[in-house]
Amino acid sequence: MRKFAESVTSAFVTGLLIVAPIYLGVLLLLKIMQSMAGLVKPVAQLLPDWLPAERLLSLLLVLLVCVVVGLLVRTRVGQAMLGHTVLEKLPGYTLFRSLTMRIAGRADNVTWKPALAEIEEALVPAFIIEELADGRYTVFVPSVPTPFAGAVYILTRERVHPLSVGFGQAFKTVSRWGAGSKELVAAMEDVPPRGAPRA
Repeated sequence: MRKFAESVTSAFVTGLLIVAPIYLGVLLLLKIMQSMAGLVKPVAQLLPDWLPAERLLSLLLVLLVCVVVGLLVRTRVGQAMLGHTVLEKLPGYTLFRSLTMRIAGRADNVTWKPALAEIEEALVPAFIIEELADGRYTVFVPSVPTPFAGAVYILTRERVHPLSVGFGQAFKTVSRWGAGSKELVAAMEDVPPRGAPRA
């Protein structure tokens, strides 16, 4: 029975990680289409009434913008322009991109790195969000069993223990009410002195 419950929970988390970005993407697409409606309205009025021209043209315009942006970011100039001057100024973009890269297993920085944080007299599963200039860490401590909600703490390096496990494993441990925590404890990394590079 326990294995069945863990299997269902794991399947739910995996499905959530796939469905949630798609759902948010569709909502964003519909919102952008709605805001584009004013731009395409003059052209839409020239087309037959039986054709949902306004929606169709809005969708085509959004798709065209996506293709242009996709082609642009493949160039060095496009990456520099969009990566540092436009997209990174959007609220939450950098954090969302880092989380997406972690889920895909392609992140190579400290953002969303699994860790165990010392809160009061206990170790709790956490994710390192950023490192402050003074060496402290901003950590996100997720709620159980809903890892997307939780609390944010700023802790000294001594109270944050990075883990040599993947984001997915730590995420599943939280979503399964802590089952698998022994693997997290066993994967604790040594915290280097401030300014020293990580292994």
